[in-house]
Amino acid sequence: MEKRTKILATLGPASDTVQIIEGLIKAGANMFRLNFSHGSHEYHLNTLENIRLAMRNLNTSVAILQDISGPKVRVGELKEPFDLKKGDILTFLKDEIIGYKEDEKKYVVSINYPELLEKVKLNEYIYLYDGIIRAKVIETGDEIKAKIENYGTLSSRKGVNFPNTVIDIDVITKKDKEDISWGVKNKVDYFAISFVQNETDIVHARELLGDYKGKLIAKIEKFDAVENIDKIIEVSDGLMVARGDLGIEVPYYEVPTIQKSLIKKANAACKPVITATQMLLSMTENERATRAEISDVANAVLDGTDVVMLSEESAIGDNPVNVVDTMSNIISKTEEIYHFDKQDKLKYQDKFDVIQSAVTKLADDLNAKGILALTSSGKSAMKISRYRPKTPIYTFTHKKKVLNSLCAIWGVNPISIIKESQASRMFQKMLVELHERGLLNKEGPYVATVGYPVGMPGSTNTIKILTESEIEYYLSLSFKKKV
Repeated sequence: MEKRTKILATLGPASDTVQIIEGLIKAGANMFRLNFSHGSHEYHLNTLENIRLAMRNLNTSVAILQDISGPKVRVGELKEPFDLKKGDILTFLKDEIIGYKEDEKKYVVSINYPELLEKVKLNEYIYLYDGIIRAKVIETGDEIKAKIENYGTLSSRKGVNFPNTVIDIDVITKKDKEDISWGVKNKVDYFAISFVQNETDIVHARELLGDYKGKLIAKIEKFDAVENIDKIIEVSDGLMVARGDLGIEVPYYEVPTIQKSLIKKANAACKPVITATQMLLSMTENERATRAEISDVANAVLDGTDVVMLSEESAIGDNPVNVVDTMSNIISKTEEIYHFDKQDKLKYQDKFDVIQSAVTKLADDLNAKGILALTSSGKSAMKISRYRPKTPIYTFTHKKKVLNSLCAIWGVNPISIIKESQASRMFQKMLVELHERGLLNKEGPYVATVGYPVGMPGSTNTIKILTESEIEYYLSLSFKKKV
């Protein structure tokens, strides 16, 4: 089944072999996530090499996203798990200690970022263990005391969230710098930056890339990131709606509306957006998804997301290929009622935007069999995607790196690299590539767009309609040369 919304699958012990990766691609995966919260550089390099081997075996392109772990705040080691109950007092010390039970209903812990305790104010909340345990601050100073408001068991190294506190720390840790350096060396396509607070965090991450043209995805999982979203979008190459920590940082009932708002803003800015966290979580162990999960995926698609993401489901689940196949089927069926044709609903980003808008409207009005877009930087293909045409978008580039990165863009089918400089040769090569891949409908028409001078980013300025007779002409030229 054809789909336009892309699938990002996290790789892990259940899915890191060439055979499984090929199965995931065939089932509909367009991108793969390397989660640097787990695993060594050696492990991830082996997985990366397996991805690239699978790409060569299948003669296809996929994008690779390196998820940088960031400064995850956690409690320290505990002597034993704490069975916390409503009314218990949890004391946070600034010194590193082994957590212990001080007295009946009194417990003492430390955290790995003790400087954050100086920023906490009276009556603010602290959440522990992925938001399961809620505590209200009742005393500040050298020690922070918080009263537990619900039941939960706390064990060593569980996460801590401060949803009311602007923590203002460097989100790029020493480990992250080493991991980003690894990503640059091994030429991943996207870097997902965790716990972004404002645009400065993305600017800092960009500096660490040096001359490397990797793309930065800002993970929106903190309340202050939501408040600073417009400036974050300006300096990033895309967004991830990371609903796990976000659902702790903001009131849970705001997550759906924030998701819709972030997707809408990313669409308007022509930046890809990934919707993530627990989309088909039950399929980690079960063969079928729940009705609620199916609806969650469908609603993200209808919201306009470019990509939907799988985490545990594909990394450690019982049947990763079945999960991707399920998600692919949900997307394809949902897109039957998709809100296409946004030419009149979006403002032009620049004076050349009219070209991409015209291409999409022309292709849809002609009931074209495809849009053929030759792009140097990938920007023109992204702009065509922004208008959400019904017509399939087949993209050709001058650089393999650009081709892979376009796997994250809604509706874009990256095909191949073209080095030609003459217009007739470019059109010919595009048609031949589609024909050889079994994607060409010789009856046409196709709407093609290229730019002059060739290879200059932002120069797309030519639209050509390729009719049935022209398609036959270009194909006959090619096959005569082969003979």
